Amino acid sequence: MTMTEGSSDSAKDVGACGAHHDRHGPGSGADEPESAHERVNRRWNEILQETRVTQTGVQILFGFLLSVAFTPLFRELGTVDRVIYVTTVVLGASATGALIAPVSTHRFLSGQRMKDDMVKAAGRLMVCGMVLLALTIGCTLLLILRFVVPGVLAEVLAGAVMLWFGLCWYVLPLHLRRRAGRRSASHE
Repeated sequence: MTMTEGSSDSAKDVGACGAHHDRHGPGSGADEPESAHERVNRRWNEILQETRVTQTGVQILFGFLLSVAFTPLFRELGTVDRVIYVTTVVLGASATGALIAPVSTHRFLSGQRMKDDMVKAAGRLMVCGMVLLALTIGCTLLLILRFVVPGVLAEVLAGAVMLWFGLCWYVLPLHLRRRAGRRSASHE
């Protein structure tokens, strides 16, 4: 099965801004549930869109990180800042690998009728890549703030931003999932 299969289905599901629109909403034949084939195609297309967004960000950040080592100020970094830099570059490379892996997985498994397995694996890789990306951003911020802000304020600000990422990227989605689960359980 290829990525292009089901593209006519995805054209119905994706609006002008790339947002998923439920074809099964009010007034559109809500009695017709999404088939397993439609669901896996929709989920795969959603993962591809998410991958496009995250890959761009991680590649720009990783490129910036690689260029830092060739600047004159890099020679002035102390041991702690060099450790932060190396950690940040390794995290950025790892995030890049995890976020690009769904494309490689698809290339190797295309036509093998394994789309459901690919979607599950790609979803896990995306979550892993997002964790690594958040850590990369946090370390990058810490490295930059240690040059700009005096004292322990750099660590406090980087920690506050990491807390914000945790709330936005992980706590909020888990809260919404839990709330939706409670809602669906109460309607049964």
